[in-house]
Order: sequence, then structure tokens, then C-alpha cells
Amino acid sequence: MKKVVKMLAPIDGSAIPITDVHDPMFSEKAMGEGFGVIPNNQEVVAPVSGKIMLVASTKHAIGFKTEEGLEVLLHMGVDTVELNGTPFELFVKEGDNVKAGQKVATMDIDAVKKANKVTDVIVAITNTDKMVKEINVTKGDIKAGQDVAEIGLLLPEELEAKPSKKVDYNQLGQAIVKNVGGVSNVENVIHCITRVRFYLKDESKANDDVIKNLQGVLDVAKAGGQYQVVIGPAVEDVYDAVVKALGPGFGGSSEVKTQKAVAPKGLWPKAKFYFSALIGVITASMMPVIGLLAASGILKGLLALIVSAKWISTTSSTYMIINAMGDSVFYFLPILVGFTAAKRLGANQIIMGVIGGVLAYPTLVSVATKTSSTAMNINGDFFGIPIHIANYTYSIFPMIAAAWLASKIEPWLKKHIVTSLRMILSPLLEVFIVSAIIIVVVGPIITLLSSYLANGIVALLKFSPAISGLIIGGLYQCLVIFGLHWAVIPVVASQIATTGHSALNAIVSATMVAQGAAALAVFFKTKKNIEMKQIAGAAALSAFAGVTEPAMYGINLKYGRIFWTANIGSAVGGLLTGLLHVDMWGFAGSLIGFASFINPQGIDSSFTGYLIASVATIVVAFICTYLFGFKEDDLKASHAVEKVRLGSREPVEAN
Repeated sequence: MKKVVKMLAPIDGSAIPITDVHDPMFSEKAMGEGFGVIPNNQEVVAPVSGKIMLVASTKHAIGFKTEEGLEVLLHMGVDTVELNGTPFELFVKEGDNVKAGQKVATMDIDAVKKANKVTDVIVAITNTDKMVKEINVTKGDIKAGQDVAEIGLLLPEELEAKPSKKVDYNQLGQAIVKNVGGVSNVENVIHCITRVRFYLKDESKANDDVIKNLQGVLDVAKAGGQYQVVIGPAVEDVYDAVVKALGPGFGGSSEVKTQKAVAPKGLWPKAKFYFSALIGVITASMMPVIGLLAASGILKGLLALIVSAKWISTTSSTYMIINAMGDSVFYFLPILVGFTAAKRLGANQIIMGVIGGVLAYPTLVSVATKTSSTAMNINGDFFGIPIHIANYTYSIFPMIAAAWLASKIEPWLKKHIVTSLRMILSPLLEVFIVSAIIIVVVGPIITLLSSYLANGIVALLKFSPAISGLIIGGLYQCLVIFGLHWAVIPVVASQIATTGHSALNAIVSATMVAQGAAALAVFFKTKKNIEMKQIAGAAALSAFAGVTEPAMYGINLKYGRIFWTANIGSAVGGLLTGLLHVDMWGFAGSLIGFASFINPQGIDSSFTGYLIASVATIVVAFICTYLFGFKEDDLKASHAVEKVRLGSREPVEAN
């Protein structure tokens, strides 16, 4: 028995067959059967009843799934993806159930025409091969919500008889990359509803004819500075294969290429601009290792919990092996950050990895750890110049500075070294010069600043526990960005060594809890972006386990306001920690380190104060972030800081 589904006109205008719409991809039925409407109004309604399965970030397309299983794409305008959502207003979101004829959007036709785009509103059944036997479209003037098409569905026995065409997406992705000029010719790649969109360094290197004839490719188009490979419904599969073929670092969610950013005039605006640029480089350099940091942080927290429960001893080989698993990513962080920062800033990644290895070299680390990291003790010399060798494990900022230096030195070396000697001399000189500058200049400067901070912190603690809790709690994570938090560690160590407990470490613990609570707020507020939800969940767990880097660099700093709403929570927690005279008898902090707040003589007011301060910190940081620090639209804008390379005006695509 024939099964029929009726579809409604999505907008007032003139109905036309799918073959007459002004987009070759749709008119050739590459997206499936359907129809179009040349609109004369702006109100858009649902052509079918069903569930909203897709809402394009640029608002130009909505996907529906009916109870019969039809997958219907409503596409407003042609190439309107390039307008970045400006002419559209949506009244539905993914997951909503709608009725046929329900208002779902508006489209400003005049704005679309002014942008020199075609206004056709197209309805396509993207799973035509699996569902549709025939379609009859009523042509001519039509009102939104009126019947315009009748779809005859395939019966189960007819569906089984249809042959299926399979495409090897991995092979297709490799072939596309090869014929757009190879990896070296690709700046970035994104995708929309139907097309993989490349930004190529030289479009003349792309072989249009070969790409057009690849199985799985419908056409090639060039517009808006993009080289567009038209795929159709399988665009996400092909995009994933293309990114896999290109390798790490390619791909982004932005539909529109970032414009060049120019520093504004004026001292204060320029300072804010370059500080934002610095934060952008730091967060981008950390993103590739956020997952590792989160996993390691959780492992270290669990290990601390096991030790607190006295299940294993810190002197056992089991402890040492597991501790190495959790600690290695932090110990060798300079190598990892050197590699990722070099990619972001345009330096040689392998050379920067080697420079990171210099800073993490065990002999230098051994020298550094024998002296206080906040005192300018002379513990070495370089060609007779007395220097202070600092500890760079767990550090980030020195490697960012090193990558920036390398990005300036490399072009100069290439220009002044003859080609026959460049392969050997250029990396040799670069490693020597950059490593020397970091060890002789940058490290000691950070250590000097740390020593002043340490003295200031000690004076503040003596002046008032409550005020010191408020100030240190609110600003401690700012020190972490630049590696100045090392100033706190010797003070904590000194307090525990002389008195057996540390009030300062209790304040620091509150800041870890606050960073985790802010990440947790992002986790609960994020509804659509699964990747961000996963990052936020892992980062929150890591912070509660005492490692804040994933929350800091993966989320809170990246989206600006979150960092400060977290700091508000940590300021409140620090204030309460000081007022309640909370002490710690161990180093492990945050929620996982609760045992450190138990007095060896027996549970006292310190543990109660810790619980009160922790709860207050979580509540304040969570609420402030949930209400004021984050909205999911922030993800569409990539992040709140300027995406520019330090010292240049080149745009940097978001990851």
C-alpha cells in the first residue's frame, strides 16, 4: 500500500521544482529530492512535523526528522553561510519538537539581496535514497503553510532491493588534500552544511578537474576567499577524513575566516590588545595538552587520596611508578608547550621541543631545586657570568617567550646563513641563543619578581589573615599564568617545616576549588557543544583533584569572564579561610586533599572551616560563572580574547 507524506511551503512566494533552484548542488539533486520557493516574505515555517536535529551556527539551515524517518533540510538562501547569521532570526533549537506550519525563523530578504546572495528557500530530503519513491510538487504562487509537495515513500521490500553506493571517506579525504596542493598549501579548513571549505595559500595549485571527478564529490566552487568542495549530506564524514589527512592543528568551527587584527591607538587600548593577544597565545598553546593535563591531574589526585588512606606508602615502587605516570606531563611540560607554542607562533616545532628539553634537563633541575626558587641565589655561571638557574618544570610562560624569540630569530638566521650550511648552523645557533636568553635573562627576572612577591605575601599574612585570604585568594591564579606562583611554594614549605601546618596553603587550596567550580558551571550550562562539555567535565574533576591547568587554560582564561568569576569565588573562599583560621598539615589541596586539613591531634575547627570555605567557594564561583561568566554563544565566537600572533598582525584560526 502506497504511503504518502505531505510537505508545506516554508515561506510565501513562488514554488519551483528542486531542479530549478539557483544552486547546482541542490538543483542536481545531490542533496536529494525536494523543492524550492522564491520568497516574497520573511516569515519561515516548518515544512514538516518532527524533531529539530540540526541548527546551523550561521542560522541559515535547519534540519528536521519526521516520525516516518524523513530527514528534511530547510536551507534559507544560497551561499548565505557567508553572512554569518546576520539576516536570520531563529525561534527553535536542536532537540525541539515542532508541528508543520509552526514559525521557526525569519529571513531578511532585502539584507540577503543587498549582500548579492540568492534568496531561494530550499527544502531537500537528504535521505531520499533510503526513503523516497516519488515526489509531486505544486508549482506557482503559494502561501507559507499550504501543501506544496506530496512524497511517496518506499515500502520496506522496495528499500531492500535498492543497491547502496559506498565511498571510502579516508581515501577521498587523502585525494582531496593531495589535489588542493597538499598539506603545505592549506592554511585552514572548515565545513558548512554541504561543503568542505579550504583556505589555500595558492588556489592555482588546486586541480579542479580531478577533484570534481572524485567519487563522493559533487562540484568545486570558489567564493569569499574559499576553495569549496561540494560534498552534500556526507560533508561531516569527508571533513573528518580531510582533517585526518592534513594532520593535527587543522580544522575549526568558524564559518567565516578571521579578519586581520590591528592594534588600536592609545597606550591603554594597545596594552589591553597585546595582553589579550598574549592570553590567546597561552591558551592556544595549552589546548593540545589539556586532555593530558586533566587526566594526569585526576590520577595525581587519586594517588594522593590512596596515600591519605594509607593503602600504599610514598616510598613504595608502586607509588613511584604511578606518580611518574601522573607527574611526567608536568615535569616535561616545557617540551610540550615549546612544541605547541612554536606551531602557534610560527617557529620550528622540533627545535622548540629541544629548547624545552634544555630547560627540563635533569642536571639543571637538580641545581635549581637545591636553592630557593624565590631567592636570587647565584647557583651557576654562564661563560663566567654569574646567574641564577631556576626550575622550569611545570612552567609555561618561559616557553611562550622562547617560542616568540625563536619566531623572530629563525627568519634572520635563514637570511644570513648560506644555504649549504643552514641545515646545521641554523638549529645550532637557535637552540644556543634562545636557551641562553631564557636561562640568563627570562628565568632570573621571573625569580626576582617571585622573591618580591614572597616577601609581600609573608608581610600580608602577618598583617591580617582575612585580608590576606581575600587578596591572595582573588589573585593567586593570576600568578600561575606567568609562573610567579612559585613564590608561594617556599613560603608554604617553610611554614610546614617550622610549625607543621600552613595557613597560606589553605588559601591556595580555595583557589583550586574555585577554578573547578567555574569549569563545572560551564559543564552544566553547555547544552549543544559536546566537545566543550567533555573538556569542562574533565577540567572540573582535575581542579578538584588539585591540578587547575586544564580548567585555567582549557576554559577559564580562554573565555575571559569565566576566569574572573572564578576569582570572585576564590576571593570569597580565601576570605573565609582566613577568618576561620584554617590550616593545612599537608601539601595536597582542593577537594581531594581534604585529609590535609585534619589536625594530627584530632579534627578541629580547621577542618570545619575548610568545609565551610569550600562550599562557599563552589557556590559563589558556580553561580557567578553560570549567570554572568559564560553563555554558549561564546563558543561560536571561538573565545573572548584577540586571536593574533604576538608581534604581528597575522590572523590565527581558532582550533
